[in-house]
Amino acid sequence: MSDVDVIVVGAGHNGLTTAAYLARAGLKVTVLERRDRVGGAAYSDPRKGGFTFTSCSYVCSLFRPEIMRDLDLAKHGLQILPFEGAANIGRDGQYVGHFSDHDRTRRDFARHSERDAEAYSIYSADLLRQCRFIRPMLLETPPDPTIARPRDIAGLWRLGKRFAAMGERAMHETLRLWTSSSAAILDRYFENDLIKGMLAGSGIIGTALGPYSPGTAYVLLHHVMGDVDGNIGAWGFSRGGMGAISHALEGAVRAAGGEIRTEAEVVQFLIQDERVTGVVLAGGEEITARSVVSNLDPRRNYLKLMPRDALPEEFRQSIERFKIRGSSGKLNIAMDCAPRFEAIPDTLPELVQGTITVSPDMEYLERGYDDWKRGTWSRQPFLDISVPSLIDPTIAPEGKHIMTVFVQYVPPVPKDGGWTPERREAFGDTVLSTIEQHAPGFRDSIVDLEIRTPRELEEEVGLTEGNIFHGELTLDQLLFNRPVPGYAQYRGPLRGFYMCGSSTHPGGGVMGAPGYNAAREMLADLKRKAAA
Repeated sequence: MSDVDVIVVGAGHNGLTTAAYLARAGLKVTVLERRDRVGGAAYSDPRKGGFTFTSCSYVCSLFRPEIMRDLDLAKHGLQILPFEGAANIGRDGQYVGHFSDHDRTRRDFARHSERDAEAYSIYSADLLRQCRFIRPMLLETPPDPTIARPRDIAGLWRLGKRFAAMGERAMHETLRLWTSSSAAILDRYFENDLIKGMLAGSGIIGTALGPYSPGTAYVLLHHVMGDVDGNIGAWGFSRGGMGAISHALEGAVRAAGGEIRTEAEVVQFLIQDERVTGVVLAGGEEITARSVVSNLDPRRNYLKLMPRDALPEEFRQSIERFKIRGSSGKLNIAMDCAPRFEAIPDTLPELVQGTITVSPDMEYLERGYDDWKRGTWSRQPFLDISVPSLIDPTIAPEGKHIMTVFVQYVPPVPKDGGWTPERREAFGDTVLSTIEQHAPGFRDSIVDLEIRTPRELEEEVGLTEGNIFHGELTLDQLLFNRPVPGYAQYRGPLRGFYMCGSSTHPGGGVMGAPGYNAAREMLADLKRKAAA
């Protein structure tokens, strides 16, 4: 007899989401987490002096509101604080603003190009049409065209019917968007380099591709299909840092009777008769279960925790080819005063309260990508900067502030010897110097600093190569191909084993959808077994 009904490996936000739904269904659930805290990449880190770093993920939009409602996460302390604007800084003191108010954005675009101001309305409408097409698919299991099961045939029929209902022009645009580069799409709408640079940034975040690489247009779309309080495309900060999302999910798991064990590293899956029957912990403890579901990426699951001879060789080779390429870094900074960005007028505080990107044009981004391909971090990096303490006073002492800086591009292993303390400091200095160019005096305000390369993201958080999406979001790795063809419905080749992380549909970001979908599939399987 099994010790528990379900073991969940990894207490990232998707693992916690899966655990909460399974526990609510009455199953005996145990979550096992290697670290001393829950959250995976969505965690808050208390620091000296009363500061709280939001160490990895840093903004919220993609997390599904259906999950928030189902699990009553507000009762467990979750509060999302929307921000009203964002800005992109260019060369020679230029900036362009992006506001939650569509007309304000149009007016700001018009300062740079009247044509682009008009084009923005068309662009926004086209993206919204795409979001409406994709969003219903986020909480659905992708139908597999290679399996002739009734539910897959029905799913493909529904998908095809919705696709056809878009109309001929929109169908063409959809195929173009899913396969094109960000540059190709943005050049169709806009002429101003600063505006295109701002919008292209969403197409490269977390992605080992440049803005001229096919596939980045979908990544751009992926980052605008979320919402805050029903406003599609809006972004916000979780009060208390991104760890507040994970702690709310932890509360939902415990309230439903689930168990969460930290400092419980899984080092091996137990396998018997082509079935996963449990896990072995680092201390030697064995725990058995009717089902095991993992929040880890596929390389860790299948190449590190399972013996080679337990898997079909073709499947194993597919996992080896699954693209997980790290390209991102992060700086977290405590400051004794708020930064002042010279390009942004003091009369527009909402732009500084949101996100500030350094992305003058698409050529700037492409040159940064060229550095990554040569094995070094971008000498002129794309930066996505936020100062969440401007609207969330809980994460810094009064009058002091937190800055979080997301960086592209950063190689997982630099050439000529990999990451050393000296290279890590040099990378951090590149980022700090870039910020200083736009916010003179900023460096003098720093009282605490955390520099995170892909190596730290892998070693501390468990992200292979530091890839924040558990695998690239390109068309060959989406829908029924995610993570690999034939195994995209949260199951693998071994019975009793499931995946619920960002390497499954619909992909990465603090979304919760993979965890939700995996729980639904597991409950359906358990129901079928009970009826058999």
